[in-house]
Amino acid sequence: VRAGADWIEPDLVPTKDHVLVVRHENEIGGTTDVAGRPEFADRRTTRTVDGRAVTGWFTEDFHLRELRTLRTVERLPLVRNRNTVFDGRGRVMTFQEVIDLARRLSGESGRRIAVFPETKHPTYFRSIGLPLEEELIRVIRRNRLTARECVVQSFEPSSLHRIAAARLGLP
Repeated sequence: VRAGADWIEPDLVPTKDHVLVVRHENEIGGTTDVAGRPEFADRRTTRTVDGRAVTGWFTEDFHLRELRTLRTVERLPLVRNRNTVFDGRGRVMTFQEVIDLARRLSGESGRRIAVFPETKHPTYFRSIGLPLEEELIRVIRRNRLTARECVVQSFEPSSLHRIAAARLGLP
């Protein structure tokens, strides 16, 4: 944002308690320190996500309060080795925190900073009883986000149709 960006684009996945968190994937073994945390060793499992078997630790098996104890790490340290200086410094953010950040940065910069959330694996999450669109709609409504502040994206048209059916007035 300080370099001139007008949008923050978070990828969203749900937790076990239906909170939307910012992660590129729901498997968090490569983006957090969960693999080194003995108290979560028993959560390692294999799931079929969008037809692909994936082994690791998954956001949908954790409550937000548990994810809050984890620290983030660079997913591709050999490719983006400069980012590793931040390993262990960050925590898993919620979508609400991203909205709050965008609003704070808008106030500080004097220009509108909007959010461009992407639903990740919505069909999979719906199939396991964690339909992320419903929570996304609740968060958007609770924050009274307008089309100037929020544009939702997804690689799954059915997810966008569900969100459009809520008549939020968003593109």
